Amino acid sequence: MNDLTGTLLLGLGNPLMGDDGAGLVALERLRAAPLPAGVTLADGGTWGLNLLPAVEGCRRLLVIDAVRSGQPPGTVVILEREEIPRFLTTKLSPHQIDLREVLALAEWRGTLPEETVVVGIEPAVVELRAGLSAPVGAGLDALLAAVHARLRIWRTGPAPVGMVPGA
Repeated sequence: MNDLTGTLLLGLGNPLMGDDGAGLVALERLRAAPLPAGVTLADGGTWGLNLLPAVEGCRRLLVIDAVRSGQPPGTVVILEREEIPRFLTTKLSPHQIDLREVLALAEWRGTLPEETVVVGIEPAVVELRAGLSAPVGAGLDALLAAVHARLRIWRTGPAPVGMVPGA
């Protein structure tokens, strides 16, 4: 059986920008729930390049964030490692660095965890305002269920073909 030692749950977002704060709201709900040993929760907020040591220092990385995918607001979006956008671009300021650049740097340095996934939720409103929109608030339980499902998979390993984890 696998363990979850070295698993980082990284909540991202800006709570002053409506649904962009969904990752941090979900992280706070996870803080109140029992989690397996070896799982660390981190509020990545809008830390940019300061996240690089945390990303490079874990065995498994699960990012929780608002993710634009073109789905209806409140839809849970799961991006596996190979699907997560990561690239370097020219910046006007060092404050413009986001998760894509952090992941690209970790990959370039050979330190991006092999088991990296983003569990996100499609935002409805990303503008200056406090609180989540109704569809995103209603989708939080499904987002948290997806996080817990991934932790179960990582704890027990992938199910054999044709088997459903937890069945």
